[in-house]
Amino acid sequence: MFNVIFDLLASDPLTFMICIFIISLCVGSFLNVVAYRLPIMMRNEAENEYLEFSNQDAKDRPIFNLSIPNSACPKCKAHIKPWENIPVISYLWLKGKCANCKAHISARYPSVELATALLGLLVAYEFGATWQCATLLVFSYFLVALTLIDMDEYLLPDSLTLPLVWIGLFTNSFALFTSLENAVYGAMVGYLSLWSIYWLFKIVTGKEGMGFGDFKLLAAIGAFLGWQALPVVILLSSVVGAVVGILGIVILGRDKNIAIPFGPYLAAAGFITALWGNDITAAYFQFAGIR
Repeated sequence: MFNVIFDLLASDPLTFMICIFIISLCVGSFLNVVAYRLPIMMRNEAENEYLEFSNQDAKDRPIFNLSIPNSACPKCKAHIKPWENIPVISYLWLKGKCANCKAHISARYPSVELATALLGLLVAYEFGATWQCATLLVFSYFLVALTLIDMDEYLLPDSLTLPLVWIGLFTNSFALFTSLENAVYGAMVGYLSLWSIYWLFKIVTGKEGMGFGDFKLLAAIGAFLGWQALPVVILLSSVVGAVVGILGIVILGRDKNIAIPFGPYLAAAGFITALWGNDITAAYFQFAGIR
């Protein structure tokens, strides 16, 4: 049945692109919820585990998950109606204000929705109506969620990174992007490479240079793309991270001792490598005169 759907969408590229754009807009709206609620859910769970030993009232806390309670204005607590929650359109229609109290709504929400939709379009354009496209869309959505959470909380949750590892391995059991063997080695090398750098840096400086979530994210990227793609991912993420960090210090006057989340750079490098990694490698070899 899915092959029939893919064949129908492949026969009409414009309809396919429009469908991916709309789906990705809606997913982007959901990712805003994930980025806000998942860290709170993790903190609540950690508190409950602690309180269970001393206070049974922890079990009486109101339910809080990705679907409950309904979305509401953070200022007046008015519930957001379905027609006020249409990706991008509702924000423009409401002129960036709450329909009830007219409080300002952050532009981050439509920005994330639009960015997710544009990333979806890039994947759809590069891969067309294929299983590779469907899988990389899921990959991209996970990367967006991880980027948002790491930027906000300096955290890459296991509940996102570990499923992404298994999705990558399962995907490549059908050799969609690389062989299963390369995917397994990719997960291993991805994790152990940053793990080794972490411990080397800690032994030399006595400081922690990155979090364990970064190891797992690179393992997930390796599980999707294979170990051969990891040098490009590491190089791209390191260069971009260094440039952004230096610009932040020089131009914005940011304290050089303040930690910078590395997850967003890994995620961006993983996405770029998934779409254009072979072209980047070929261009580098040509520039370096390597055949």
